[in-house]
Amino acid sequence: MEEKDPFWRVVKIMEILRGEGGCPWDREQTKESLKPYLIEEAYEVLEAIDGKDPEALKEELGDLLLQIVFHAQIAKERGEFDMSQVLQFLAEKLIRRHPHVFGEAMVRNAQEVLENWEVIKEQEEGHSSTLGGVPSSLPALLQARRIQDKASRVGFDWSQVEPVWDKVAEEWKEFKEACTQGERDAMFRELGDLLFAIVNLSRFLEIDAEDALKQCNKRFINRFSYVEKRLREQGQTPQGTDLETMDRYWEEAKRLE
Repeated sequence: MEEKDPFWRVVKIMEILRGEGGCPWDREQTKESLKPYLIEEAYEVLEAIDGKDPEALKEELGDLLLQIVFHAQIAKERGEFDMSQVLQFLAEKLIRRHPHVFGEAMVRNAQEVLENWEVIKEQEEGHSSTLGGVPSSLPALLQARRIQDKASRVGFDWSQVEPVWDKVAEEWKEFKEACTQGERDAMFRELGDLLFAIVNLSRFLEIDAEDALKQCNKRFINRFSYVEKRLREQGQTPQGTDLETMDRYWEEAKRLE
């Protein structure tokens, strides 16, 4: 029954690839060697979502799922767990963390769902701190957002956006003062505080800071590529061109967007 299902067929194929007579590359992979691929595939899923391309998303979700199947197969070979146990654990967790659906708990809105989720998660994982479950390996902007989200759910947050604007202004002033004084350690610390405050502002404005910066990077790449293209048409290069000329082409690129 399971092997006829597409998902379990993939699991079986991975078992064959890792087995005797399988693929040499697949056989030599470890949990550690696969870590970069797991991250890469997750970001390619995000890129497909941003591109609003269902076909690309379908493919990238498959590639990400492959990494999960790969890790589960390695764990099975080591006698740790298998894919069935992964799914069983997930099913039990979903039921346990949704008592308002599968139990008798009552919630009034999505915010209360998140608050209940955090309480249940802390009980399960035994963290001594509300912030104990925030992965240290997250990109810094995303990690800052998760830290702020979790602190907010236990009441450590402003109720309005105005104090958040004030905090950004305060951190900007402190960063400028540190730069004026030339204190490198203070500049480093104050820049971090400023970025953290900006992430908090983006949270209040319901803007994803990580995604906003990613889109900004994309715009910069596109505009700079246009500048290089216009320079090539004139037989020039960025290295041999003045900033005024490049800035003129940059403005052209912005108008064409």
